[in-house]
Amino acid sequence: MTWFVHPQGICETDRVGSGTNVWAFAHILPGASVGEDCNICDHVFIENDVILGDRVTVKCGVQVWDGVRLHDDVFVGPNVTFTNDPFPRSKQYPASFPNTVVETGASIGGGATILPGLRVGRNAMVGAGAVVTKDVPANAIVAGNPARIVGYSGAASSDTFDDSPHSVAPAGAAGLIQLTTARDMRGDLSVIDFASIPFEPRRTFFVSRVPSREVRGEHAHRVCHQLLVCVAGTVSCLVDDGFSRREVVLSDPSLGLHMPPLTWGTQYNYSPDAVLAVWASHAYDPQDYIRSYDEFLESVHPDLDAPVSPGLD
Repeated sequence: MTWFVHPQGICETDRVGSGTNVWAFAHILPGASVGEDCNICDHVFIENDVILGDRVTVKCGVQVWDGVRLHDDVFVGPNVTFTNDPFPRSKQYPASFPNTVVETGASIGGGATILPGLRVGRNAMVGAGAVVTKDVPANAIVAGNPARIVGYSGAASSDTFDDSPHSVAPAGAAGLIQLTTARDMRGDLSVIDFASIPFEPRRTFFVSRVPSREVRGEHAHRVCHQLLVCVAGTVSCLVDDGFSRREVVLSDPSLGLHMPPLTWGTQYNYSPDAVLAVWASHAYDPQDYIRSYDEFLESVHPDLDAPVSPGLD
């Protein structure tokens, strides 16, 4: 046997990867599958229809019920509660349990509760004690009851996003554009000179009256450019080019944020009076949208292996 089971642990499955440790009073049922180099701590229970990827850590006091899928490098903190039946009754069982998926690199803080059938995105962070009632986007940090997005992991570590506004948009990269603005005692007048942006706008739309805790965007475009200007209030924008992420707060209508194709964009933390204006280079085309973060990464890094571990969905 290439894995370790403590003398007071019970491991009834032989589908366990090398280097995995199962510690005291843990119990793994025979139908479960556990990957390599996992750490299953004391008093963990893992049911039959469960799949764990490689290098997964499950801390003490966690029950992993049927339908749960934990991808590679997932961390599950102590006393996390997974649920798999939205309407449980004693001695009554659904025909099947919904899949709850925690994607590669995500972490779930101690005491959090995850409702059934949800997806926690790649590298997301669920705060301790959070109650997750909706899907968590990739890289998002959520906290509270119900869990809300409070930030994005790694969003301040960009090496490619240029914070300094330009009079002309930087070629091929997301960046802030300084709009022409006239200011006097009568107010401000900001002008978008289309010669200063690297595309010809064909569509304009406005986003307003967004509940401050809701999130918009969460997609990339294949060919469409966008220019975002917050004409009133404030809104936080996440810019992700597949290599690094940056968060910028739009609060000045004299600044525009250029989002080139293959840029993952998310807007959140709207102020109550926020109005976000968007100019787009193409007419609406649902086929131009990339709504899966993993598909986006595959588009940006076509030569790399698939970012999601096979067989875990």
